[in-house]
Amino acid sequence: MTDLRVLHLRALQVSVDIVNQVAPDRLGVPTPCSEWDLGELLAHMTGQNHGFAASARGEREDVGVFAPCPVDDDPAGLHAASAEDLAAAFAEQSVPGGELWLPEIRDGGPFPLQTAVGFHLVDTVAHAWDVARSIDVPVSFDEEVLDAALIISLAIPDGPVRNQPG
Repeated sequence: MTDLRVLHLRALQVSVDIVNQVAPDRLGVPTPCSEWDLGELLAHMTGQNHGFAASARGEREDVGVFAPCPVDDDPAGLHAASAEDLAAAFAEQSVPGGELWLPEIRDGGPFPLQTAVGFHLVDTVAHAWDVARSIDVPVSFDEEVLDAALIISLAIPDGPVRNQPG
């Protein structure tokens, strides 16, 4: 099986390329994520990048590392820095026992590195698409990235069970 970090890095680069096209005056536009405007979506993406990076470096207690990071007047720069932080953290393989603590998923895990990377891969693909739709620009991922994201997505529970504890 391909190391998902390779595919994740390619998806992350597409995400950065899309967000690099976001002008600060567009942060209030709606997104396909009905609960977020573009600024809120970018804050979520940036916060998740930093949170996953912190977890990859061994964070096990501070849920605040996953908090949205307001992007204000430099959405592209702040998002790119968070993506770089995450890519470096995943590449370091410094996770004790190869597992990440993800407090927003079930009981926080811990989750094996490949599983955690897969979670973030799906989020990256989905939200890069969301950003592209919001600013009306094309987005294109390679087939291998999309195939991996689809396989992972199909394992996500759907329906009422998705909202049950655990």
